[in-house]
Amino acid sequence: MLEGVIIFLKNLILWPPIFYLLIAPGLITILIALIILIWAERKIAGRIQMRYGPLEISPKIGGAIQLLADLMRYTFQEIIIPRTADTLPYLIAPIAGFVISLLPVASIPISPIYLPSPMNNSIFVALAITTLAPIFSILAAWASNNKFSLIGGARESFLIAAYELIIILSAVGAVIIYGTSNFIEAVSAQQKIWGIIINPIAAVAFYVAVLMATGRFPFDIAEAEAEIVMGAYTEYSGLLYGLSMGISYTRMFVYNLIFTLLFLGGWYPLIALPGHAFISNVILPGTIVVLKTIVVSLTMVFTRAIYGRLRIDQALGGAWKFWFFVAVAGLIWGSAFVAIQQVI
Repeated sequence: MLEGVIIFLKNLILWPPIFYLLIAPGLITILIALIILIWAERKIAGRIQMRYGPLEISPKIGGAIQLLADLMRYTFQEIIIPRTADTLPYLIAPIAGFVISLLPVASIPISPIYLPSPMNNSIFVALAITTLAPIFSILAAWASNNKFSLIGGARESFLIAAYELIIILSAVGAVIIYGTSNFIEAVSAQQKIWGIIINPIAAVAFYVAVLMATGRFPFDIAEAEAEIVMGAYTEYSGLLYGLSMGISYTRMFVYNLIFTLLFLGGWYPLIALPGHAFISNVILPGTIVVLKTIVVSLTMVFTRAIYGRLRIDQALGGAWKFWFFVAVAGLIWGSAFVAIQQVI
């Protein structure tokens, strides 16, 4: 009886859709990455900006106790709902936003043969799902019935229209070169040369657009605490506040998974251990993808320590007057590269 239960649980956990959503690169992996990124962000900013707090708290264990204290506070703190808030959308917005920001992993493979679900247009499916989460930030702002929240929601809506187009154009610039919108085939095409070398223009545009999409410095305009407290999430507290904070980190991790597969060679260099099929085909390729993703994410949290915040007009002007044309240039270069290959 017990053995049957264990086998059932093992098969359930290793069923690709469950494994991808809950284990890797899903919920558990993202939570671990989130802890690493928050810890690194505090340490890097503390060191460069000479902040005493992040460097003095429990120095022997690297300040890990501060993360535990934050987790306890967010988990057990009372959730306060303003009397003027629209209660149902106020409660739903951060929960749905966090879940939706996690869903793209259901179409992002971390292994050449162990897939969450077979689909020919997995790149476009993943990008399409990533566009949904900001809607819930705007919903949270509207439901809070707070002027700072409304300003944050308005800024988020302006930024969505700017950065989503840049991300999609940059991804299309890579898709044209690989000749496929399937992640597996796109990574296979990078076995010898990574996409960032073939089309660096699209890679740079994609990277900057992700900074904008996830509110990293210098684009944390929708949550500018010095101007509008916490933007769309000003009225949130407790666990709902913790979830709302996790949305931007989760979106950054998912976008960087896509960046890793499109421009950084995915699971290459592929390492195999003879006689260990699951380790060779799932664990090692998945580890390589996740490590590359975390490294890219660390470069993004590093920007917090060295850049000041842009104004909304500066960010939108830069997006429409410069980065949009950089993304188009990446698209043109991708088409030209394919044409040159056909001539040669």
